[in-house]
Amino acid sequence: MISIRQAQDRGKANLGWLDSNHTFSFGHYHDPEHMGFGPLRVINEDRVKPGAGFDTHGHRDMEILSYVISGALEHKDSTGTGSVIRRGDIQRMTAGRGILHSEFNHSGEEPVYFLQIWIIPAEAGLEPGYEQKQIDPGRGNNQLTLIALQEGGAHSVRVHQDVALYLGELAAGHHLDYPMTEGRGLWLQLVAGELDIAGTTLRAGDGLQVTDETQVPIEASQHAEFLLFDLPVMK
Repeated sequence: MISIRQAQDRGKANLGWLDSNHTFSFGHYHDPEHMGFGPLRVINEDRVKPGAGFDTHGHRDMEILSYVISGALEHKDSTGTGSVIRRGDIQRMTAGRGILHSEFNHSGEEPVYFLQIWIIPAEAGLEPGYEQKQIDPGRGNNQLTLIALQEGGAHSVRVHQDVALYLGELAAGHHLDYPMTEGRGLWLQLVAGELDIAGTTLRAGDGLQVTDETQVPIEASQHAEFLLFDLPVMK
């Protein structure tokens, strides 16, 4: 079964310094039909103006991933970690039993554009932690590049849940088939370009939920960049 979540139907928040689109219920936006997908709880598409950002605030029992599309995002947290995330990096913060952090646009001149992703961990009360890695430089060769998974890896961060997250980049006309496993689902979030998936057209900002399929055909009708989540789902 394939279901599209179109970009224009997402929740929205515009605070002046922040322009955000919410794929799933978040903050003041609540839609009981879109509360997440399996352990995937949040995908926010955030644009933050130069010099602005999220002041120090707390999280618990959540795996929080940041994927920068353009610009630079500055991170500080109560474990003493401070870093700048740029395009080509993937960051994971484990909130665990409690963490305070802040995120700001590192630039005073250019906006930062990124995806904020929350995944519910397999267990509560984990030790708070942080990890940032450079995505495999081989990305972009009309393939899927693993950037987060339960075991971690040389170019992928460890996430405390049975989830595999891939970055996909396909040139126009290129095609790949993604095999699915029984009991698991797929969420695809299109960052840029245009895809055709089993006759369904996706444009930038659209999401696609897939369950009960054996294979998912993905073809780029325009050069496309996307995130693909392979994760457990409940019947």
